[in-house]
This record gives sequence, structure tokens and C-alpha cells, in this order.
Amino acid sequence: MANTPQSKKRARQAERRYAVNKARRSRIRTFLRKVEEAIASGDQTAAAEALKTAQPELMRGVTKGVMHKNTVARKMSRLSSRVKALKA
Repeated sequence: MANTPQSKKRARQAERRYAVNKARRSRIRTFLRKVEEAIASGDQTAAAEALKTAQPELMRGVTKGVMHKNTVARKMSRLSSRVKALKA
């Protein structure tokens, strides 16, 4: 348990940050799930549109420090190649 005023404040800040980051991660996962569902349905235009809306959310996760940039780059690359493969 935190004893000093500084450690108590840090504990409060960590709690707040945890809640914010958890909400951000959840929001990103929702966008990714929508892309996955569009790919699974086989609709190329819907999948491309879902990917287009998911991309800024993923990038925002990087700038906010919730996700690593290489992780997001890898996810975007794999999703875009899967969306592109629907056309063929």
C-alpha cells in the first residue's frame, strides 16, 4: 500500500491511466473485430471501408502509447493484404 503523499498520488494516476488505456484498447479491438467480420463475410467493399475506419484508431493507439508501432504496422499489413485478397 502507498504510504507517502507522492506514492498515493502515483497510485491514483496509475488507476486513471489504466482505465483510459483499457478503454482505448477495447475501442481498437472493436474496430479490428469489425474488419475481421467484414473479411469473413466476403464483402470486399465493406472490408475495405472497415479497414479505412480502423486505421486511424490503430494509429491513435500508437501515439497514445497503448500499442507498439511495429505491432500496429504488422496488423495493418496483414489485414490490408487479406482485404486485397478478397478481390482476387
